[in-house]
Amino acid sequence: MSSSEASPAPVDPTQLAAELKAVAETATAWPFEEARKLVERLKKRPKDEVLFETGYGPSGLPHIGTFGEVARTTMVRHAFRILTQDKVKTRLLCFSDDMDGMRKIPENVPDPAALVPYLQMPLTKVPNPFGGDYPSFGAHNNAMLRRFLDTFGFDYEFASATEYYFSGKLDAVLLKAAEKYDEIMAVMLPTLGEERQATYSPFLPISPTSGRVLYVPLKNVDAKAGTITFDDEDGTELTLPVTGGKVKLQWKPDFGARWAALDVDFEMFGKDHQTNAPIYDRICQILGGTAPEHFVYELFLDEKGQKISKSKGNGLTIDEWLTYASPESLALYMFQSPRSAKKLHFDVIPKAVDEYFNFLARYAQQDWKLRFGNPVYHIHAGNPPDVDMPVSFTMLLNLASASNTEDESVLWGFLKRHVPGVSDQTHPKLHELVGYAVRYFHDFVKPNKVFRTPDAVERDALEKLDAALAALPAGASADDIQTVLYDVARPIPRYQDLKAKGATPERPGVSVEWFNTLYQVLLGLERGPRFGSFVAIYGVAETRELIRKALAGDFVQQQSKLGKLGQHFRDTIPLSKPEA
Repeated sequence: MSSSEASPAPVDPTQLAAELKAVAETATAWPFEEARKLVERLKKRPKDEVLFETGYGPSGLPHIGTFGEVARTTMVRHAFRILTQDKVKTRLLCFSDDMDGMRKIPENVPDPAALVPYLQMPLTKVPNPFGGDYPSFGAHNNAMLRRFLDTFGFDYEFASATEYYFSGKLDAVLLKAAEKYDEIMAVMLPTLGEERQATYSPFLPISPTSGRVLYVPLKNVDAKAGTITFDDEDGTELTLPVTGGKVKLQWKPDFGARWAALDVDFEMFGKDHQTNAPIYDRICQILGGTAPEHFVYELFLDEKGQKISKSKGNGLTIDEWLTYASPESLALYMFQSPRSAKKLHFDVIPKAVDEYFNFLARYAQQDWKLRFGNPVYHIHAGNPPDVDMPVSFTMLLNLASASNTEDESVLWGFLKRHVPGVSDQTHPKLHELVGYAVRYFHDFVKPNKVFRTPDAVERDALEKLDAALAALPAGASADDIQTVLYDVARPIPRYQDLKAKGATPERPGVSVEWFNTLYQVLLGLERGPRFGSFVAIYGVAETRELIRKALAGDFVQQQSKLGKLGQHFRDTIPLSKPEA
């Protein structure tokens, strides 16, 4: 094992050999599949620059879904650069729809009542409920978006709808929309109910008196003059230019208009937009553009199976994930199965962390075909680091659970006994992982440990395991310990598995129930990593002490006392509302 953690020399896309490019052209990883569509698009519509776009609705703080959209688009962009050997300029534009009216007050802002007077105002006109230097709610959320995109090192340009509307960057397409008003209405009206059809307009004037975005019918659209006429909130008839930030487009026409105005080549969006995609495409075409290539991803769900929402603040935030795991593990979660709905809550973190390091460990030994299918290639834009990770995140959690510690030095004591010469200097990524592990243990493992009393069969098995461990020579390896675990369980009918590979009636396999029993009885956990490896790191003597305490009922008694103490607290201390 290497004690260094350095990045190999980066792969320069312009220097890729012809055979390497050929591998990329047949790679099955989804970023390459999407990038190949762009290559074909470019053959039909040659241009000097390919524009990738992502959208952000700053009605709430950025969440992991927002990060996922940028991360995934970046992966497609890199795959495109490999396929074109970086001979075509690319840009990634992160566009914030911050001129949208605030339709409802987010649930996770301080003093929501203070925002009531600003309902339906553009988000960049709503006061910032968080205080500080940002002049508006929209500006604050835009800053939060840029902060975490910068933290992850994304190569992007930021665009504000407010700035684009007011600066005139969208004037040409807005005048075109006035000219093609009837055609746009012909697309939109069939998608609306009868009542909505009577009042619908693709143009939303911003009231000069109240500042609100108005959903009102238009009395007249003068394409030649570039104006719309409508009744303001007080009934006064007004005529406004469609340019200069006086008017904005409804969100569906806005989608297509932006594609046409900016000549966007690629944009991905969630499945909730899928039925509207033909509308966006058609409006883009009406306004003289060519609809971009699409990628529709499935939505993220919270632990209850509900769609995560910026305004509700359910699901995980970026900061919450990064409290317990690395950005790379989050990027892996985004890479995997983007077309499948996935629950996004704290329980998925340990698996994502371990899978990331498993993929990373395989990368150096893989050929290019396998590398192009390895998630770490896409996560690190073709330049994965060389990291030695001697233990898994799950193993660290189990070590913390067995020793019931939140002290990083205790975990390092176990690690140094198992991996000679290991330290936070030689293994900085392991140092990070230990910190993540103690935080995750404190917040999620420790409060949810549930020990159970072993039954007669389990007691007998544990006593035999204790004796077998005592007979092991000093310095026994993880494989030696794992063999002992199998040998103890194999004669016990409950733990026999006759369907296991190579099993015979004389030498049956050992079922996973045996190992689950060990974790449930000794650690209060449902399951864990290879138990022989755990014992090798935790220590044979220490494991025998766990067995002794479990057989004596110490863990269950302690659990019962804590439960009774908690119930006494709930029964004797009246519940009161928390202070504001």
